[in-house]
Amino acid sequence: MIILKTRRERLLEPLQAVIGIVERRHTLPILSNVLIESSGHELSLTATDLEVQIRTTAQIDEGAEKQSVTISARKLYDILRSLPGEASVALESKDSKLTVKAGKSRFSLQTLAGQDFPTVAATDDAGIELTLPQKTLKALLERVQYAMAQQDVRYYLNGTLFKVSGSELTLVATDGHRLSYTAEKLSREYGHAEVILPRKSVSELIKLLAASDDPVKVTLRANQAQFVFGSIDLLSKVIDGKFPDYTRVIPTAYSKHLDLQRLDLLQALQRAAILSNDKIRGVRLLLSKNNLAVVCTNNEQEEAQEDLDVTYGQEAIDIGFNLTYLMDVLNHLTSDTIQCSFGDANSSVLITVPGSEDRFKYVVMPMRI
Repeated sequence: MIILKTRRERLLEPLQAVIGIVERRHTLPILSNVLIESSGHELSLTATDLEVQIRTTAQIDEGAEKQSVTISARKLYDILRSLPGEASVALESKDSKLTVKAGKSRFSLQTLAGQDFPTVAATDDAGIELTLPQKTLKALLERVQYAMAQQDVRYYLNGTLFKVSGSELTLVATDGHRLSYTAEKLSREYGHAEVILPRKSVSELIKLLAASDDPVKVTLRANQAQFVFGSIDLLSKVIDGKFPDYTRVIPTAYSKHLDLQRLDLLQALQRAAILSNDKIRGVRLLLSKNNLAVVCTNNEQEEAQEDLDVTYGQEAIDIGFNLTYLMDVLNHLTSDTIQCSFGDANSSVLITVPGSEDRFKYVVMPMRI
């Protein structure tokens, strides 16, 4: 039975949108598959890892009425990528096999029943629903995502806080050593909602959201977050836990401020990093009158020093930081200038963007070097 016939790119594009959450090896074999559903000229593809589900739709040239089948997402993706760009593709199902036909090429793949695919349904909870431009949400996520923990036993750190309060949307990520905060004014007042989005959901959203003014509809529920934009519907479980009180971490009374050219500091750190200790990855910042010295040393007693001319007239500071933590924020900001605010050699540094009206804050704890 023919499931669909269409041009290669009409099948490849929606498959690219969902394949990011498909695990190569899984205890449940069907989770390595993608659910293909066709109904006339409409095709839908669904993938899930039971935590995150992405569903996307596309228009095709020809499709069967209400057919569904699951097939290895990775194998189908590799097959479609290997075909010529202008190829026409047909999917035919027979018994427990699916044949992919394109020109003189034939690929016969194992299938599993579509009705056995474990789709995740949206709950009945109405939650809080807001709409904002895709480029705005993408930028907010990019500004904080690098500060998420990787595999911390404090599971609530392995994600990003997504908080709506009144007319403000706030995103916060922290791994316990650094914290990234960003906020955006919304077009109207909303209620209060607070969820922790898992790392995988954040990564997929950054990949899938377009840098355009097209809208994304966000629905925050008690145990789910849903993002609908273009032809994509991303439904994610949220991390069950209490996010740390980030307001206690962000300094408010620092008096030593230093404005720097973002790229100048980034390039100085990159050059100094050549002679950094591979394990510790530490950098010393020596701030004195109108000068900032960036110093890295390693176990071979080698040293790199970069001096930057700055406008600074307060007391000298000698403070150490994780090099990667500083470079991460400089790589993800787009502003020309940043402001660093210091307490003393044992206090964290606060990095902000001048003129941003407190919409971005990045805090890094010091380290002994």
